[in-house]
Amino acid sequence: MAASERTTNGELDLPDFTTESYWDERFKEEETYDWLLKYHQFSHFVEKHVNRNERILMLGCGNSKLSLEMYEDGYHNIVNVDFSSVCIEKMKEKHQHCPIMQWMVMDIKDLKFPDCSFDVVLEKGTLDALVANERDPWNMTDEGYDVMEQSLTQVSRVLKPGGYFLSITFSQPHFRRPLLARTLLKWNVELMTLGDHFHFFSFAMEKGKEMSAKDKELEKESMLKRQSNAQGNVKRQYVYVKDEESEQTFLNAFHL
Repeated sequence: MAASERTTNGELDLPDFTTESYWDERFKEEETYDWLLKYHQFSHFVEKHVNRNERILMLGCGNSKLSLEMYEDGYHNIVNVDFSSVCIEKMKEKHQHCPIMQWMVMDIKDLKFPDCSFDVVLEKGTLDALVANERDPWNMTDEGYDVMEQSLTQVSRVLKPGGYFLSITFSQPHFRRPLLARTLLKWNVELMTLGDHFHFFSFAMEKGKEMSAKDKELEKESMLKRQSNAQGNVKRQYVYVKDEESEQTFLNAFHL
């Protein structure tokens, strides 16, 4: 995979991680890739929140080994969804020896499951890809907010009361938490830091549990900020996290 190049204004010219066409082309060539962390690096986080007999929805499964490694660890009732039909067909073929595990072509913004279908919903880097085109995490575009709200509303809808949504991300908590801490999603938000050298973050949301007073206040502040849409003069520093194996780059823009 070729490394990203810089545009004339110095920004990194990234592929569009939000499109089906990008992932279809990538999955045609790439056999497997795990973003952020390997399963063994956060299996303790999964075990804390998931029983092995529970029904699990894997959002944006991609060609990761995560579902297989969880299956081998005793989590057999896994339903994998991805909007790339190329990905799903290849993964279904590759995992015929895991007959209980399911593979479905589906957009996470429009999940086709009935309400309260899953005990656990899990994603690793999928939400990051949804907003990969956002250049200023302090002031997301309306499109960025909308795509996150659509996806998270679907997650909450298909999750059973008392079930967990587990989200693993490289997005800093002060950017991601306001998107997760929403009253309409009907869950609380807990944070754990993962990784030895570069830190990643895992959020656990339990459906039906009341948000903390701090998160309720955070929600108010976030909504007021969005409504005011006060951009001001913004100076940005572009900071990227590069994975050497795939030479893929996600970009975040920060105020100074």
